Amino acid sequence: MPKKRGQEIGSTYGCTIMPKKHGQEIGSTCGCTIMPKKRGQEIGSTYGCTIMPKKRGQEIGKDIIRVHMNQMAEKGIKALSVFGLVVTTIIWGSAFVVMKNSIEVIPPAYVLALRFSIASVGLVIVFWKRVSVLKFQDLLRGGLLGVFLFISYFFQTYGLKYTTASKNAFITTLYVILVPFLHWFFNKKSPTKNNVAAAFIAVIGLALLSLEGDLSVNIGDFLTFICGFFYAIHIVFIDRYTADHDPVVLTVLQMVAAAALSWLVAPVLEGNLDLGVIQGSILTGILYLGIFSTMLCFLFQNMAQKYLSPNTSSIILSFEAVFGLIFSVALLGEKVTPRLIGGCMLMFASIILSEYRKKSSS
Repeated sequence: MPKKRGQEIGSTYGCTIMPKKHGQEIGSTCGCTIMPKKRGQEIGSTYGCTIMPKKRGQEIGKDIIRVHMNQMAEKGIKALSVFGLVVTTIIWGSAFVVMKNSIEVIPPAYVLALRFSIASVGLVIVFWKRVSVLKFQDLLRGGLLGVFLFISYFFQTYGLKYTTASKNAFITTLYVILVPFLHWFFNKKSPTKNNVAAAFIAVIGLALLSLEGDLSVNIGDFLTFICGFFYAIHIVFIDRYTADHDPVVLTVLQMVAAAALSWLVAPVLEGNLDLGVIQGSILTGILYLGIFSTMLCFLFQNMAQKYLSPNTSSIILSFEAVFGLIFSVALLGEKVTPRLIGGCMLMFASIILSEYRKKSSS
């Protein structure tokens, strides 16, 4: 600004600069030395900062507003991701009841083949533009996820045939406890003390749920435990692959891979399928498993894990067991014993303990 008597120089950049008097340097009132502007040099360059004109300052203000809006949009995306996972846990909780009823009529391997096939067809139709152009790395990543998914659901479904839906739901959620240890194995990241303590508590809870009077283990509970192990591996690799791959494409590919494996295994284990039994409530249940419990839920999960930390995702998904217990008691009439309640409480406490420490440290 032009220098006038009695007028402060430098008001445009937030300090008070008085006219030079009796050897006093311009700018002494603001604790800095400001030299006259030379060609190519900005006022204030001698004290290590850049003073810009008002127009540039207005642009900075717009940038700040833009950053703030982006932060709000990111929070909105995270909120939608959390909501998607909550919906997923509710649907998965109810799916234990639907699965239990379905495998009483249809062999478990064919139930898997049907639900994964329905999900695959639906996803390919909806996201054809994305999957029509695939990279070789996408095929490898999606195919491997599909293998882990098939193995986990194979053991879960056959385990459900020999145990209750509520126990099947809670033992499945052991994957939350196993994930930190698998991260240690695959990513060389040591588990915390809380992870170790949670694993110890989970073992006690699992014993209350699974051990019979003679301390033997129900075959259904053992198969469900294997399911939890492979599902933990599945989560670890989802976190790794969604960082640089489209989660939608990975979801489609893993569904197709799991469907293909199911159709290969089903005839070997179960013989031919009697299509005549797929009618009425059974048909409705299979469609529910294929469209909602498989297609939508895994799409929600893969997309949410791209925007949420593994800790947050795991602890939300662990509520699947709670909803599974609620639906099993309400719809299947399963009995709630003190031992069942105690085992479930210990299992759920171990999940909270394991994830609380991880969330705090992050």
